[in-house]
Amino acid sequence: MTVAHDNLRIAVAQLNPVVGDTGGNLSRAREARREAALLQADVILFPELFLAGYSPEDLVLRPSFTDAVAKARDELARDTADGGPAVLIGLPVREGDRLYNAVALLDGGQVAGQTRKVDLPNYGVFDEKRVFDSGPVPQPLDVRGVRVGVPVCEDIWKPGPVAELKAAGAELLLVPNGSPYRRGVDDERTAVAGARVAESALPLVYVNQIGGQDELVFDGASFALDADGSLAARLPAFKEAIAVIEARRTDAGWRLETGTVAALLPADEADYTACVLGLRDYVEKNRFPSVVLGLSGGIDSALAAAVAVDALGAERVHCVMLPYRFTAGESLEDAAACAQKLGVRYDVLPIAQAVEGLEATLAPVFAGLYRDVTEENLQSRARGTILMALSNKFGGMVLTTGNKSEVSVGYATLYGDMNGGFNPLKDLYKTEVFRLSWLRNRWKPDGAHGPDGAVIPERIITKPPTAELRENQTDQDSLPPYEVLDDILHGLVELELSLSDIVARGHDAETVAKVERLLRIAEYKRRQAAPGVKVSSRNFGRDRRYPITNGFRDTLP
Repeated sequence: MTVAHDNLRIAVAQLNPVVGDTGGNLSRAREARREAALLQADVILFPELFLAGYSPEDLVLRPSFTDAVAKARDELARDTADGGPAVLIGLPVREGDRLYNAVALLDGGQVAGQTRKVDLPNYGVFDEKRVFDSGPVPQPLDVRGVRVGVPVCEDIWKPGPVAELKAAGAELLLVPNGSPYRRGVDDERTAVAGARVAESALPLVYVNQIGGQDELVFDGASFALDADGSLAARLPAFKEAIAVIEARRTDAGWRLETGTVAALLPADEADYTACVLGLRDYVEKNRFPSVVLGLSGGIDSALAAAVAVDALGAERVHCVMLPYRFTAGESLEDAAACAQKLGVRYDVLPIAQAVEGLEATLAPVFAGLYRDVTEENLQSRARGTILMALSNKFGGMVLTTGNKSEVSVGYATLYGDMNGGFNPLKDLYKTEVFRLSWLRNRWKPDGAHGPDGAVIPERIITKPPTAELRENQTDQDSLPPYEVLDDILHGLVELELSLSDIVARGHDAETVAKVERLLRIAEYKRRQAAPGVKVSSRNFGRDRRYPITNGFRDTLP
């Protein structure tokens, strides 16, 4: 017979798993449990699918993988025979021909209980219905004499599962999550959790993982809400942390002791920190020794270089200036100054011979034709080839540095400046690039490896942007001002507005139609773009999935 307890010390394990690394994730869980034991915790709560890593996507369809996860679970279960903290840990579980996103309760040396996720998200970056089956009506788990409801992530975004747990006698809600960062998501999470607390009158502890996984970044920011909806504790964002939250049984039900409430980062600081963490984990988890990027003297490559140094340290960042005859003297000066401020290795490799060699090769078939964007793109492709050669020779991954504005309208060259393994700026519009550049010159994230103070020369931020592929070229020769372009793109990409709706926001009809056309015809380029950090509500790749072959045309009256 289980003895009812009047208090429960819950260790919240906000950690950074690696997808597919079952052995490593098991080791992380064991170390966290040891720390929880030192904190005299009764139970330790891990994020969603922790033993597999989130999100494992189609990896969970491999029986050999789910078998490896089950083996890791059983090893961790045997550890709990020592009388230390019980464990609530997420993992995929195969039962016959069904596969569940589950949470196992490990205690007393065995798997003492299990619950399965009911509401599988199938929108935005989530496609869990592709791989998982929906679980049955959830029942509370007996955790050291306390009836604990364990709704999994999406299960708290609608009332049903929590209401069912409450009806079944749950006394507390412990919620494991794999919730990726996007601008403003913290307020949404707190509001949703608060609604479930208000409906159930049960305290709620919400644990979220941190770390980068391909294009997604998980920000942690785990929290606890007392039964009256008040914020009892919050862990820091973008950092691994283990903290104990104490729950007490009172005459009015279970209540949480108030703990430390970490401050949330403002939006721009959070975006920049997400870019740093996303790049760091992509490089580290894929075991690249370093990165290499073209440093043009422009703002995009300067910000990307700053992110890279903050993520990895200057000794692991190689910047290369690749000048041609259209490269301005001030660009050479600005790139060198930026490299010096960041403390990176910096080389200047002129591309004239490469470009002119390509033009000479093409001369017989181009004879009598006017020079146009074809020749401009040869410059970009020569640069891309040189950067890839440096990557092949020395092992560093090439960073591509195009922003969301350029990628949206195709202002980028396939197999040229789009070459690369990862893009830390992929989901930042140009106006956001400017804003984050000013931000980095006065602030840097905790734990960043880069130098304090201004690292991007002011002239890089204030001069007119240019690709420098012809004389006196600026971006605004072919694009509307970025303030206009970015607002139109936000309407088209994030908000899915009609052309008429965007014109009604105050934009010129001809400009709106032009931008929509550029966005549409560049889809084939974006499909070949490198992955990059997601920070917005709708990025290219995981979120926005448009067909390349597409006959639909929006029209204006």
